[in-house]
Amino acid sequence: MLRALFIWLSESRALRAVAERSPIGQRTSSRFVAGTTVEDVMAATRRMNDLGLTVSIDNLGENVANPEEARQSAARYHQLLEEITARSLKANVSLKLTHMGLDIDEKLARENVCALVAHAARCHNFVRVDMEGSPYTQRTLDFVRELHRVPGHEDAVGAVIQSYMRRSQRDVEKLLAERIRIRLCKGAYKEPPEIAFQKKPEVNANYIKLMKVLLKSGVYHGIATHDEKIIEATKAFARAEKIPPEAFEFQMLYGIRRDLQQKLVREGWRTRVYIPFGTEWYPYLMRRLGERPANVFFIAKNLFRR
Repeated sequence: MLRALFIWLSESRALRAVAERSPIGQRTSSRFVAGTTVEDVMAATRRMNDLGLTVSIDNLGENVANPEEARQSAARYHQLLEEITARSLKANVSLKLTHMGLDIDEKLARENVCALVAHAARCHNFVRVDMEGSPYTQRTLDFVRELHRVPGHEDAVGAVIQSYMRRSQRDVEKLLAERIRIRLCKGAYKEPPEIAFQKKPEVNANYIKLMKVLLKSGVYHGIATHDEKIIEATKAFARAEKIPPEAFEFQMLYGIRRDLQQKLVREGWRTRVYIPFGTEWYPYLMRRLGERPANVFFIAKNLFRR
């Protein structure tokens, strides 16, 4: 019920408008969002690097309303790639296609993202194309395949697969046939039963099944989860199959389970932190609270201690 509530809240434009402008809303988000500026996220990235963690940076935003907003979003990502290179940070970037203009003009979105992937390739970096709700799944995967086929882009772009989607096994097989890097996560959008598994044990079982396929593929993937049982299952499978720690990475969210992030680093596992920043933090925060209701109690407990 809590997950459904927070997904509903994430889609409320009225509540979003109030929250993103209120001081208490901005204060609440600061645990999970690294400020609103490029300088803010660069500083957070440096702190993570100093702790032995690599980073994936996300400039928060989705479903832009006009071409100019889409171009501005793309320009911000070019700035991020330049700053990462200039500061010698261990970081890449993650973006949503609707932030690049997919809802407005598919040609514009393609131009924006293709230019970003080309930029990443030139500076030996990487663009992760995030997954959105099911209406965008096929278009997103088609985009990634198209970008990956461009000569020189093979190591510069990757996809995201959500284990709660019933189609995910087929999608994984198709992506691996082209040796495309995958971030595996559980999924954060509300989907109907015919499209997505509804029960947590089903989602977890599918996650573990897909994780095993990814680790044995010989392609470098990201296992994105805070679920300790799944993390332990991943480590056990890697050891049993003699898959070295440098052959894949764990991925976790900024501000969530910092203790576990550090434990993985100490044990020698590659670990990347997904750091979002920007003014449009409300939908992101609501989905994170829906994924892990314990975060609600953490915020309530610590909000007035700062």
